[in-house]
Amino acid sequence: MGRGKIEIKRIENTSNRQVTYSKRRNGLIKKAKEISVLCDAHVSVVIFASTGKMHEYCSPSTTLVDILERYHKHSGKKLWDAKHENLSSEIDRIKKENDSMQIELRHLRGEDITSLHGHKELMALEEALETGLASIRDREMELFKGMKKNERMLEDDNRRLQCMLHQQGIDMEGGDMENGYHHHQHQHHHHHQVREYQPQMPFAFHNLQIQPIQPNLQERF
Repeated sequence: MGRGKIEIKRIENTSNRQVTYSKRRNGLIKKAKEISVLCDAHVSVVIFASTGKMHEYCSPSTTLVDILERYHKHSGKKLWDAKHENLSSEIDRIKKENDSMQIELRHLRGEDITSLHGHKELMALEEALETGLASIRDREMELFKGMKKNERMLEDDNRRLQCMLHQQGIDMEGGDMENGYHHHQHQHHHHHQVREYQPQMPFAFHNLQIQPIQPNLQERF
């Protein structure tokens, strides 16, 4: 007894929809592989799930970019701008350049140097390392000179500040001495004026003999 037909419509249940997507995706990719092998066809399949996850398949000995370029030529549809027509070759060039730089970086770190078989390659690596080391030493010397210069400037500023503080202390001490001198002169002058204007007693007052007033005291003497 054959299976009944399934109505083609959106599956509302999330779990059932995910299971159906997984099964049919695998079946679609399987069919693409079979037709590629059986019929020597160039096949490319790109599938995006509702979650945004991508799945793809491309037949061997070809790439998705190659198939898209062929589609672009045969259909006459403008898939991208003219400046991007050589996108595949540009991507390949960048990838090769990046791989070469990664290998060179490992060599500079002293890694995978066994892949360098020729004497010239080893000499070139040694020269590059010596050049880099010389540049690093020059930079270190430049920084050291800058630190020394800043240190001398700080020492000069410190000496100037000390001189200014010392001079200010001398001026303050000299001002105190001068003020003390003027104060002493003022006190001496004031004392001299007091002595100068002190009233003089008459000479007769010194020879004056005080006589007792009470009569009884006079009678006793």
